[in-house]
This record gives sequence, C-alpha cells and structure tokens, in this order.
Amino acid sequence: MKVLYIKANPKPDEESRTFRISEHFIREYKKHHPDDEIITLDLYKENIGFLDEHGVQLKYDPGNADDPMLKYALQFKEADKYVFAEPFWNLGIPAILKAYIDYICITKLTFAYTADGPVGLLKNKKCVNIITRGGAYSEGPYAALEMGDKYLRNILGFLGITDYTTISADMLDIIGVDVESVMQKALKQAEELAKTF
Repeated sequence: MKVLYIKANPKPDEESRTFRISEHFIREYKKHHPDDEIITLDLYKENIGFLDEHGVQLKYDPGNADDPMLKYALQFKEADKYVFAEPFWNLGIPAILKAYIDYICITKLTFAYTADGPVGLLKNKKCVNIITRGGAYSEGPYAALEMGDKYLRNILGFLGITDYTTISADMLDIIGVDVESVMQKALKQAEELAKTF
C-alpha cells in the first residue's frame, strides 16, 4: 500500500501538537505495516501556492499528464491511503491546505462530470484526518461552526473517499483544561487506529 502523509502546519514537528499526534500515528503505522510505502508531503516545505490561470484551465481539461501543475493530483490519485495533519484555524483549515485541495480536484483524474452529476474517481481508499483545535468543536454549541474537518470530509467524499476517520484533540487553548490529558487520549486513539488503518 502507498500512504500519502500530508502535513499542513508551518511549525516544526517538535513544536506542533498536531504533528505530535500525526508523527506518533506514522511511527505506529510503520510497526504494523512495515511493507507499506509512506510518502510525506509537507505543504509548507513544498511552498504550495494558489492556482494561476493555467492551473484553473487544467482543472477542467487536464490534457497532457506530463504538465507539472498536475503532479499533486497524480500523486494523490496513486495513493491508497491518506493521512492529513493540520491545526484548526479561524473555524477552518489552513489556507495552504485549501490551496492543495484545489490542485488535486481535477476532472478526469480525481472526479468526473456525468449525466447524473459529478462522480468521485477515488474509490476504495481510506483517510484519517488528525486535527487539533483550541476550543470545543466536536460537540456542543460550537460544533456547527466547525468547518475544517467537516470540509475535508465532504471534499474527499466528493472525490470518492468515504472511509474517513477523524482524530481530534479539542479544547487545547481553554483555560483550566488538562491539555496533556487531552493529548494522551488523542495519542492513544492514533495508536489504536494505526493497527488497522
């Protein structure tokens, strides 16, 4: 299996609570799936930019598969499993992750328009999204404001990826919360999921 590990946080691994969980997941995954290939894609190191006019044209007519603008879509299509890792910013995902999504949503590669509407072309794949949030957005009155994990789940479902699991660490910036206890719970969840993912 080919696993694409997509990192969307400018912080280094040792300073990011998100990466503390995702790196633990990857280490545990390797223990249980030693023959799988893991490809790490750090969006900030890639310096992902916004689509230009040429990129927008390719979204609707990919034409030549050798076009360098299609490299992310082709890489994404070839993967069997996806691990996303990002913080929750301003009720959504970091802009760089949204920019990356724009690169991978390409007609005829990852989805297609049909007489019955759009159809995802990435069937039988699975995803885990690892997200850290400062407040309580998994449930309760603020859950309706959560547009990060919710967006990612919907856009990947649009591409055909419906086997989707979320590992979240919430309330990390709430005064009085035992942050380490929250982190340990998420780390344990990551450890358990890594066995069967």
